[in-house]
Amino acid sequence: MTETRRKTKQNHLLLAQKVLHITLERGMRAGEHLPEQAFSRACGVSRTPIRSAFKILENNSILSWREEAGYFLEIETREEHAEALRKLEGLEDSLAQRILSDRAERRIGEVQSASALVRRYNVSRSAVLNALKILSYEGIVSQLPGRSWAFQPILDSPTSVDESLAFRLTLEPQAILTPSFSMDFKRAGLLRNQMDDILKQPDGRITFSAFQSTDTEFHSFIAECSGNRFIRGALLAHHRLRRTTQKDDSIPDFRLRQSLAEHLEILDSLESKQFDLAADQMVLHLRKSKVRRPEAANRGIPPMKRGKQT
Repeated sequence: MTETRRKTKQNHLLLAQKVLHITLERGMRAGEHLPEQAFSRACGVSRTPIRSAFKILENNSILSWREEAGYFLEIETREEHAEALRKLEGLEDSLAQRILSDRAERRIGEVQSASALVRRYNVSRSAVLNALKILSYEGIVSQLPGRSWAFQPILDSPTSVDESLAFRLTLEPQAILTPSFSMDFKRAGLLRNQMDDILKQPDGRITFSAFQSTDTEFHSFIAECSGNRFIRGALLAHHRLRRTTQKDDSIPDFRLRQSLAEHLEILDSLESKQFDLAADQMVLHLRKSKVRRPEAANRGIPPMKRGKQT
C-alpha cells in the first residue's frame, strides 16, 4: 500500500511538472485560468490526476484556488518558472540529478536499463522511470527499443564543448535570419533588465550559476523567436542540455561581463530589425566563447586555446 501511494504521488508530481512546462510554452501570464478539461487533454489524462497535480502546484504557491472559479497561475516570468521547476524537482529527492552526476563522473555507462538503476540507487522502479522521464525532457537521455535508455553526449569535455559550439554556430545565426523570425519585445525587455542587474554587481561578484541561467535564457529566446519549429526544437533541447550538464565556475569575471554585453548588443540589433547585423554579432559572440582571451577571437584568427562556452 505504501509503495502504491508513493508511485501515485510521484506520477502526480511528474504531471505537475508537465503542467508547468505547458504554461511556459503557451506563454501564460500570472492571473490566467487553467481549465481542467484543457489541461487533461494536453496531458493525456483524466481530470482526477490533473486536480492532484494542480493541488501540488497550489501547495507550492505556483497556482491559486478560487472558489467556484478554479485554479489560476501565480507566476509569469521564465525566472519564476525555472524556480518553480527547481522546487518541484527537489520534491523528487533529486534522483534525476544523482543519475546525471554519476553519468558526468563516468560512474555509470552510456547505456543503462531501468532495472540496473533500481539496483544501484535502491529505489522503486517507478522512481527511476520518473527520473528518466525528467532527464528525457531535458534532452539528456532517450529510450531505446526494449527497456534500455541511452545518455546523449553531455558537455563534460573540451571535445563535446567544441562540438556544441559548432552546432550552435550552424543554427543560431540562421535562427535570426529565418523569414518567420518574430521579436518578442516584452520578453526582450525583461531579459535586458535581468542582464543589466547582473552587470551592476561589483567586480568579481557575478556567479556562474546566475550568468548561466541568463545566458541559456537569452539563447533560448533567440530559438523561440525564430518561428521555425525544427530550429526551435533542436536549439531548445540543446540549451536545456547546456543548462543541466555544463558547469564551470572558472570563467573570469571580465569574460562573463563581456558576454552579457554582447547579448545586449544583439538585442539592440534585433529590436531595430537589423537582422543581418544581429546574425553576424551572434557568430562573433559564439566564436569568442571558444577562447579565454576575447581579444584573440576575431574573424579569421584561430582560437588561442580551447575553453568553455559562455
